[in-house]
Amino acid sequence: MRLTPATSALCVVDIQERLLPTLPHGNTVVSESCRLVDAARLFGLPVLATEQYPKGLGATVEPLAGRLAGIAEKLSFSCCGSAAFTQQLEEVVETAVLCGLETHVCIAQTALDLLAEGIGVCIAVDAVASRRQLDHEIALRRLESAGVILSTTEAILFEWCRSADHPAFREMRNLLA
Repeated sequence: MRLTPATSALCVVDIQERLLPTLPHGNTVVSESCRLVDAARLFGLPVLATEQYPKGLGATVEPLAGRLAGIAEKLSFSCCGSAAFTQQLEEVVETAVLCGLETHVCIAQTALDLLAEGIGVCIAVDAVASRRQLDHEIALRRLESAGVILSTTEAILFEWCRSADHPAFREMRNLLA
């Protein structure tokens, strides 16, 4: 599976105020997710975002919230349980790139549901996390064995760009850490 801007969407899952402080690498998840959103906008990808029970878990954190529009609220752990989320998935989307929280809950259930719908899934492993490292690691292993592609934010950016002669290459290069 090759990621292309024409057939990909970025899904930002539940990066919320009350979840973030419980994570060992929460700041990294936010910064890498911001880079993914900026690159998705640069390459013209749809960006979908969700919040899990925002009344209890708070809103999407800044600076990420300022980059997102139309954040879908949900109670189901899978994003696919949200009508607002599934309505935003366009028929041209062949692959969903996921980032967010938590790897073993909402990321895993969303990935498995998308696979069941025939949509390929790529997870930016440096832009997902769980409170406990073991949950995170086992979830990634399970998802990879189910057919999910594991990658990194930087690798995804370069794959969307494809070539140094791409018109957006210079701008994309500014997103590299």
